[in-house]
Amino acid sequence: MTCLRVAGDVRILFAFLLWMASATVNGQALSGVVRDAATGEGIGSARLRLSSPMGAVVEVICAADGRFQAEIPSGAFTLQATVVGYRPYRATFTREEGQPMELELRLVTDTLRRRDSTEVVSDVFAREESGAVTLSGTELRNLASVLADDPLRAVQGLPGVASNNDFQSQFSIRGAGFERVGIYLDGILLRSPFHAVQGESSSASLTVLNGDFLDSVALYTGAPPSVYMDRSAGALDVRTREGARDGYHGRLSAGFSNAAATMEGPLDGARRGGWLVSARRSYLQYIINRTTDEPALGFGFWDVQGKADYSLTRKHRVSVGLVQGHSGLDRSGAESRVGQNAILFSGYNVTLANLHSSYTPGNRWLLSNRLAYMRERFQNENRERQPLAEGFHGEWIFNSDTTFSWNEQAPLQFGVSVRRLRDDGYQERVISAAPFRETLNRFRGTGLRSGGYVQQSLPIGQRVSATVGARVDGHSLAGPNTVSPTASLRAQLLPGTSLQVATGSYAQYPEISRFRALFGRDSLLPERAIHHQLAIEQRLTDKLRLRAEIYNRLDRDLLFRPFSEPRLLQGVVFNPLRTAPLENSLRGYARGLQVFLQRRSVNGLTGWASYSYGVARLRDGVSGQHFYADFDQRHTVNLFGSYRLRPTLNLSLRHTYGSGFPIPGFLVGTEDNFRLAPTRNNQRIPSYLRTDLRLNKTWIHKRAQYTFFLETVNLTNRRNIRFESLANYNRSTGTARVNLDRLLPLIPSAGLAVDF
Repeated sequence: MTCLRVAGDVRILFAFLLWMASATVNGQALSGVVRDAATGEGIGSARLRLSSPMGAVVEVICAADGRFQAEIPSGAFTLQATVVGYRPYRATFTREEGQPMELELRLVTDTLRRRDSTEVVSDVFAREESGAVTLSGTELRNLASVLADDPLRAVQGLPGVASNNDFQSQFSIRGAGFERVGIYLDGILLRSPFHAVQGESSSASLTVLNGDFLDSVALYTGAPPSVYMDRSAGALDVRTREGARDGYHGRLSAGFSNAAATMEGPLDGARRGGWLVSARRSYLQYIINRTTDEPALGFGFWDVQGKADYSLTRKHRVSVGLVQGHSGLDRSGAESRVGQNAILFSGYNVTLANLHSSYTPGNRWLLSNRLAYMRERFQNENRERQPLAEGFHGEWIFNSDTTFSWNEQAPLQFGVSVRRLRDDGYQERVISAAPFRETLNRFRGTGLRSGGYVQQSLPIGQRVSATVGARVDGHSLAGPNTVSPTASLRAQLLPGTSLQVATGSYAQYPEISRFRALFGRDSLLPERAIHHQLAIEQRLTDKLRLRAEIYNRLDRDLLFRPFSEPRLLQGVVFNPLRTAPLENSLRGYARGLQVFLQRRSVNGLTGWASYSYGVARLRDGVSGQHFYADFDQRHTVNLFGSYRLRPTLNLSLRHTYGSGFPIPGFLVGTEDNFRLAPTRNNQRIPSYLRTDLRLNKTWIHKRAQYTFFLETVNLTNRRNIRFESLANYNRSTGTARVNLDRLLPLIPSAGLAVDF
């Protein structure tokens, strides 16, 4: 037996079988199977094209299980594989006279990294066993809108996620706002990684992370493991991919709002390291300037992400990464139509640099250390180029994590994190009637945020496993340390039926800008939450699962400014205090259930259907008010389906329904007739409904693969709205004017990607 190995983004193993004397084969048989590199599942309807320098061409379409068979003459051949959603493949081989061949092709999706070898996961839901819902590969790309091309837009379609705002990448989970959900990029907690007009909560936003740079995302909607620090409602674990080591590859893409380029390749001829660089730049502002006289959306951005990794030895690997982004607003054309306190110009810069070392001194130890620096800076100016707001946030971060596998099924994990923080900023407004400026807020300070965790997994018999852990955290500005225990249990009740129970306590410290703000104070406490979650999962097949969850989250010491909003008090208009103090005055609960059906396969239909019911209720201990949380939503439906119609044609559909968030504040009425009310959050925005349809078409030509994306956003042209702000109110009568924005109408968009 002779064996030939060809490396690439597809690992091909050519096994020359024993000589066969069968007359039907006649020495010319070529057979094999095409598989997904991550799961090992056969890819049905994959198209193979074999061509020789002499002009002979043979095309084969794989069967439903990925297997194929063809008759080819002897000689040199070029093999090209085309499957929509997978990276292009090309390899050459020589077919010897009279010798049958069998091939195994392993394809990687167009969002995953290229490797010389790939770890095969036989269970397509293996990564979900910890309670997270993961996205990778074609799911991550097809859920990210062509219109925005944002990986966080993909997260918005996951079960349990509520997002009723087409203009923003942020989302809520189980009644908690995005500020309570942590984004951890390769273990580093990010603060505000969004292209947006900073300091404006209603500003449109787009994450600085390019989807081509990512490997996977995993969302914990409740009771995350102890390793995730400083957030009280949930965690989003984002992992970047590694660069190719087998050769140089690239991707050029252009969508409705921006263009991107990604390049990757080896660091040396020995394939001990790889590099990856990805960059994006928007051109939406140029389109707007040439199609309309309204400059309100003169917003542009660019960002660059880079990563290099290298194996110093078989046991020691190092990597260095950089994320740099810039965004800005230029509405100079509207200078004559806006007031002195309107933002006409803004600029925002974000930087994240990190150095990572991974060392395995023995079979049982894994040591990981990461040093990072993060910086964010912004400035907003009015029509006279006078600053209205400025801000700076900086962090030096050191994370150290250790895993000791004293038992294959019982790893012990522990680690520490130290963050040196600095916040500096202000917000002002121009007083038209006098030549001076009024300071609305100002803060400056530094702090040390530190913490440590330990987590132990324990097998209990053949069908039960448990994980227990705890965190100890502290802040130099926040008094005593916090202790946060966690525990989870997984039991295999029946073949295919499992029970998962999780509980945990979580702490989130206020930012320095809250401690040092004009309305802040030094005695602020960390926000706390206790999660309880129970889930039952039934595997209907090896690719289909049904999961039901019930949850209860108890919140306390949440930050709130009780007297910062106008309202009616005993029939009289109460005018808020500009310096109304910030308090740890809120406590309450979030309770509900979630059911979703998910199928994950490289063939046929893949996707999910989910329904969530929840209630999030709060009480303000200062004013005594009881009200629903700002992101309380009774009913949420998220549907996603993707189907490969042909080898080069894929259709996907995404559908979202939300019964509506409260309008934050003491307001009641209709769109054109609002007034102040004595109770908070009693008026809701109308329900949100959006359906998106996407078509991906792939062509392969010589050394390049072309993929055309066609998408229709809001297919039914549903009129969705969002709350932007309270514009003004009458201090005598209590009548109010509220800014409600219409969200995206039916919009067709298209994009193109070239892989080479």
